[in-house]
Amino acid sequence: MMFEKIFIEEHLLNHPKVLEIQQRFPASEFKLIKKVEDVFGRVKKPYLQKRTNLNLFIGEKKGQLVKPAPPAYGLSGEPHYYFVHAYNCIYECNYCYLQGYFQSPDIVLFLNHDEIGAEIKRLADDFAKTNPGEKIWFHAGEYSDSLALTHLTGELPHYFELFKSLPNAYLELRTKSVNIKELIKLEPSENIVVSFSLAPEHRTKLNDLKTPGLKARLAAIRDLHERGFPIGIHFDPIIYDDKLVESYTDLIYQMSMSLPPEAIRYISIGVVRFTKNVYHQVIKNYPDSDFLADDFVKSFDNKIRYNKPTRLWILGKVKNLLFEAGVPLDKIYECMEEE
Repeated sequence: MMFEKIFIEEHLLNHPKVLEIQQRFPASEFKLIKKVEDVFGRVKKPYLQKRTNLNLFIGEKKGQLVKPAPPAYGLSGEPHYYFVHAYNCIYECNYCYLQGYFQSPDIVLFLNHDEIGAEIKRLADDFAKTNPGEKIWFHAGEYSDSLALTHLTGELPHYFELFKSLPNAYLELRTKSVNIKELIKLEPSENIVVSFSLAPEHRTKLNDLKTPGLKARLAAIRDLHERGFPIGIHFDPIIYDDKLVESYTDLIYQMSMSLPPEAIRYISIGVVRFTKNVYHQVIKNYPDSDFLADDFVKSFDNKIRYNKPTRLWILGKVKNLLFEAGVPLDKIYECMEEE
């Protein structure tokens, strides 16, 4: 991976992580800026330009550092938050909502993990005072992949140390990456879950562009499980085709060879969905995608999805396949499907 230009907020010029990145990318052009938002996304950059011209921004996240997650984001009955430590992803999933979210596909890395961690601790401590014995969840990977660049960003030890001091708080690292090199240097913790998005092999090749393949992800899952890391799974987004039952039967079998069903911490299932803006970007960027031939409708939250009978059939079939494979129903939840 190479960045054409690297933009650095000027007050971070002597930050150890900035100095390390400069050494890693000596051929990149470095530019000092006052704030990331002064440059990032100010001029719209086509999403697919990430294939040939990707820049990196390094700064500090301002504003709300930890945000409440939308309904049905995680296991029900527990509060869920996500925190923002990066924007955008090095992968190119053709259904990804990021192509219609930011004005640029360039990567942004934030370095103020101490401030983010302090806000997580404040929320966790406040929740513990009023809800003794109950869990509160924090998720990484909402606007980026939480593992793909950890060899570069180096923030994992900070969050592991933090969450090991917060027994009522749980951290989820959402990923499609097999970049577990930095992760396996750390001691596993019961309240830190690494969750992998999985899809049938043919769907991974068709839709999860530039990501590690299914076999590589399953190998990473097996490695982490054997080392004692709690594992979550996301079958999300599920894309319908006439091989859905056959392909998910095979996927669940392959998954069970790497991770026994009883060892799965939880598994989410959810159909492909878009905001209106993202849907138009998908049509523009990937006009030949096979899932665009399906009938989508505006659903209960104004997102574009399969119609409700189709969604219920898909989710019911996949949930039943998981149950038949030995996954308890109380470990399965439907992502973003609450009305």
